[in-house]
Amino acid sequence: MKILVAMLALAPVITFAAATMTPFDGTWKAKLDATHFSKKPDVFDVTNGKYTCSSCVPAIAIKANGTDQAVTGHDYYDTVSVKVLNKNSLRIVRKKAGKVIYEGTNTVSADGNTLDHKFSDLSGPQEATGEFTFKRIAPGPAGSHAASGSWQYDKILAMSDSGATFKFVSFSNGLKMTSMTGQSYNARFDGKDVPLEGDPAQTTVSLQKIGPRDVEETDKRGGKTIDVYDINISADGKTMTYTDHDMVHQRTDVLTYEKQP
Repeated sequence: MKILVAMLALAPVITFAAATMTPFDGTWKAKLDATHFSKKPDVFDVTNGKYTCSSCVPAIAIKANGTDQAVTGHDYYDTVSVKVLNKNSLRIVRKKAGKVIYEGTNTVSADGNTLDHKFSDLSGPQEATGEFTFKRIAPGPAGSHAASGSWQYDKILAMSDSGATFKFVSFSNGLKMTSMTGQSYNARFDGKDVPLEGDPAQTTVSLQKIGPRDVEETDKRGGKTIDVYDINISADGKTMTYTDHDMVHQRTDVLTYEKQP
């Protein structure tokens, strides 16, 4: 979140021309009930003491014994631990170089059709917390844990201000973004890659101006495109639509932000 959280330290020193106000300038906060998720499900399973996530890229297969298990090919973490808390709940912790990057608890409803996910994201300098729900698309294998199966993002129930809020400031032919999690970039509308400061995965960002209210942001890691964002400001200047084309997981999510007073 990758979706909200995982979307956005001091930025590098750049000599700016005089600042120019544009429709992008201001503090923007996610409108949680206006998010539209891809219908592509997350698929994972806990059976006979093993955890698999087939929708993860690359896929994960580890022991579900509560200890850190090494995984490879993931930009933000190199170990994962999965602990069964009870028949309806799991605890998942991801770390990079021994540091907790993400921890979350999955709890399945009594009827088995809803999964509640509470999380803490520590991938940036400041923590972000939140809560999502998923709806069941398909059951897990016979005898598997209740949280096993195919799950589709449904609703965002809560998000800390740090995870939901960021700021844009215009400068001559470019934008500076600062998130409340402590990540930032300064990028001109020239398509050149600049670092996302405060990001442990060493993401780079490039911007292209499509129109007076439209910008395209391209995020890369290791020179490979991972996300393309279509950013649009409404005619009244009060709403921002952020369409995330996730190239890694092959999904598209749409987030809406409101300009703050």
